Amino acid sequence: MSQFLVKEGVKNQIRKGEKLVTTHCCYCGMQCGMHIRVDEKTNKVMGVEPRYDWVLTRGKMCPKGVTAYQTIDHPDRIKTPLIKKNGKFVEATWDEALDLIERKYKEIQGTYGKDALAVYGGVSMTNEKCYLVGKYARVGLGTRYIDYNGRYCMSSAAGGFNKTLGIDRGSSLPWTELEHSDCFFMAGSNTAECHPTSIQWFWKAKDKGAKLIVADPRETATARVADVHLDLLPGTDSALANGIMHLLIKHDYVDHEYVQERCNNFEELKEMTAKFTPEYTSGITGVAVEKIIKAAHIFGKSPRSVVMFARGAEQQTAGVDNVSLYTSMALLRGQIGKFASGVATFTGQGNGQGGREHGQKADLLPGYRKLTDPKAVEYISGVWGIKPEEMPQPGVSAYEMFHLMEAKTIRGLHVICSNPVVSSPNINYVQEQLENLDFLVVNDFFLSETAELADVVLPATTWAEDEGTTTNTEGRIIHIRKVVEPIGESKPDWEIMSLIAERLGKGQHFQYNEPREIFDELRLASKGGKADYYGVTYEKIDEQDGVFWPAPALDHQGTPSMFKEKFETPDGKANLAVCDYRGPAEVQSKEYPLWLTTGRVVFHYLSGNQTRRVDFLKEQCPEPFVEMHPELASQYQIENGERVKLTTPRGDMIAPVKITKAIRKDTMFVPYHWGKKLAVNQLTSPALDPISRMPEFKVCAVKLEKLSK
Repeated sequence: MSQFLVKEGVKNQIRKGEKLVTTHCCYCGMQCGMHIRVDEKTNKVMGVEPRYDWVLTRGKMCPKGVTAYQTIDHPDRIKTPLIKKNGKFVEATWDEALDLIERKYKEIQGTYGKDALAVYGGVSMTNEKCYLVGKYARVGLGTRYIDYNGRYCMSSAAGGFNKTLGIDRGSSLPWTELEHSDCFFMAGSNTAECHPTSIQWFWKAKDKGAKLIVADPRETATARVADVHLDLLPGTDSALANGIMHLLIKHDYVDHEYVQERCNNFEELKEMTAKFTPEYTSGITGVAVEKIIKAAHIFGKSPRSVVMFARGAEQQTAGVDNVSLYTSMALLRGQIGKFASGVATFTGQGNGQGGREHGQKADLLPGYRKLTDPKAVEYISGVWGIKPEEMPQPGVSAYEMFHLMEAKTIRGLHVICSNPVVSSPNINYVQEQLENLDFLVVNDFFLSETAELADVVLPATTWAEDEGTTTNTEGRIIHIRKVVEPIGESKPDWEIMSLIAERLGKGQHFQYNEPREIFDELRLASKGGKADYYGVTYEKIDEQDGVFWPAPALDHQGTPSMFKEKFETPDGKANLAVCDYRGPAEVQSKEYPLWLTTGRVVFHYLSGNQTRRVDFLKEQCPEPFVEMHPELASQYQIENGERVKLTTPRGDMIAPVKITKAIRKDTMFVPYHWGKKLAVNQLTSPALDPISRMPEFKVCAVKLEKLSK
């Protein structure tokens, strides 16, 4: 076991008979620093304490992080393999489970070809595991069909950053600089609830006079403290960004020297934004003209500004456009590459950054290499010990894999660290396709809604029962330390994948004894790629308390600040985005006259598979709710707490109403952390962004019905 006990001089005190193991939270991209208390005699986790010397969160933790340790020894833990017989799960040995998987995988591929199997990964895992998921699919199974749940989370940010800056790193600056910024333009992020430990940096900046502009259909906890709240219609971010840039150009807030030397497309952008006057922009977004003008002046006059966004702006069919345009706002001001200035996205999943860099995407190889690049294929094939011609071709995105299941192109699926039957859009369709598979295997430590449909469930470890690295929202690679031994017969995902590969005759490619060996291979595989981890070692991470990628050499200390001299494009210049407004894929109609948007609450995480099992979190928010404006409630004669029915062309759900003035009169909000009949993703649209293939979770047309008493 790798143990890293707390350093002397911090506030945490080691009690007699206990040890404190330093690690990080398992939830969002903040990856808050924590110490896990372990009883030395029983080797059981006793509790958690915040880590005061962790530079990013400085002793702050949210309700989820404080209770995260309670999932480790939870009574719902799956402790042995499960095989479904006559519709019910029975406990099995590892040999029995692996025998069945080996037989079924060989039958499926022997009859229908290698690509009849698929892998669906996740990014709440370490870099080591995420890297191995890609290798497992392409080498262990030999299939082209692999994608992951980050497709629903970070893919539009990746597409927008690649389009404008030439590289996808979630933040162009270290967040420790945020307190020195003068202005934050925050779009589609309720960071006060979704990344609550980040809010301290914005408070520090505001104490020094910084301004906060928030674009959100809801007056969230974040928007309530904003200097300007741009209460836009869901799905109209691209119009808003173009409108702000129109005013930046009109009032000469553009850093012309920066733009001329470091950017392309300024004249084209100027021409495109010419029509986005405040009046025209207001007509599309619903935001008052005076608010748009005020926001543009604040942002334009601020010497140091940061543009930030999250899923609200990204989970749209124009998500890549939105990210590209918001990034272009920062470029016009000459902010990217300067101190306390730049652009950043709030990473939703714990390893949302690292998990998308090293091969889980349908078209990517480690280090952000393109699977369509022959040189990339040749290099990675050499690292993996296969012939280039053995490397499978690119596959399809996560949601599109369900279409291939319907067509019987994909007949077997291995789900690793994900719960797509809750997290996908249009989940009634998704569940139907999973049920129609010939064979479904799921790795998990709880029986999720997806695992309930499986033929075999393999008991995986929690984050505290394995070692590895993750990459936080800044692009800082950190060390996750093993706290306790795996419970029951559970195994880490990397070991499970290696065992299956061994059964399929590919064991020589998966000879690992510990995560460090996988990380060393990842380092080599990423060498020379855009996301270069080669110069990162466990020792350097511990010494520096995190290393920012890229770190291309062993003597390189990492890159906290990006783009100081050039961008990662062929000509070294950023590409200003020239994108007209495109409306949502689904429009309001007489039958579906209102807008629905979705998001998180502070007490739950993603599909809720973990947090819904923690008593305190469940008590604080036991079920989803429908947030609506008092005028909308009055129109339908609905009272607070009354249950209503929401319907879209894809399904319906019933939930209680929460009446609040903190939302647009034409829009309703429902959090998405529940499954089955409580899942709002029964309603959401599967329309995809043409570049990122991100579903449009954040906007669909909906019908509201008052239920008869």
